[in-house]
Amino acid sequence: MTAPVPRNSARALLTADTTQDVRERQPHFALLPVGSFEQHGPFLPLITDTVIACTVADEVAAGRPALLLPPLTISCSHEHAAWPGTVSISARTLHTVVTDIADSLRRSGIDSLILVNGHGGNYVLRNIVQESGGTGTRMALFPGPADWDAARTRAGVETSAHSDMHAGELETSILLHAHPELVRPGHASADHLADDRRHLLTLGMPAYTDSGVLGRPSLASARKGRELLAGLVEAFGEYAALLAPQGDGHG
Repeated sequence: MTAPVPRNSARALLTADTTQDVRERQPHFALLPVGSFEQHGPFLPLITDTVIACTVADEVAAGRPALLLPPLTISCSHEHAAWPGTVSISARTLHTVVTDIADSLRRSGIDSLILVNGHGGNYVLRNIVQESGGTGTRMALFPGPADWDAARTRAGVETSAHSDMHAGELETSILLHAHPELVRPGHASADHLADDRRHLLTLGMPAYTDSGVLGRPSLASARKGRELLAGLVEAFGEYAALLAPQGDGHG
């Protein structure tokens, strides 16, 4: 007999639902975590964005009639290509995969899909949601900038959203809370700021950081990570209500 997987284990990032579970739950919408496989400095794993997207999706799904999908673990990380281990797919491929998933869900009776994005470089997800109008699938992208801003304020995150771009206070805090076993020593001395990044898309991350860090991970804490997630759970109620079947006020 296999022992249950602890909730804070990275193995728990995949849903254990059976088809009977889904039939009985009668989900109103599906949640698709979208992460990445890219460098996050020497102290956070390549799967950081995927872990965060899955953690957020798991938290917001709790107690709601949702189908929690397995994550997309490789996405658009081209600006990190100089670091070993980083793997990307094109925006075209990501667009195709997400729209194929939406089409498949619709055929199985689920016509609402919320993309839970953990990687800021997945710009194409905004276009996918924008283009979903009239397709028969209602879509949303979560968390939005305003959701993150409110969560940061609630948690007392000290670094601005612009400065805290990568492997900084926010990401390290969430992992310290939800998956501390994935955080290696070194974040307390890894701070690096580069607020003028006007040519990031052209030059990539190496033009602005040697370590891969852009932010202040030294300020991270498990308490901030807990409050960040609580803030996102609170913000998600509006999205759940927006995509609920007409006449259903479940939030």
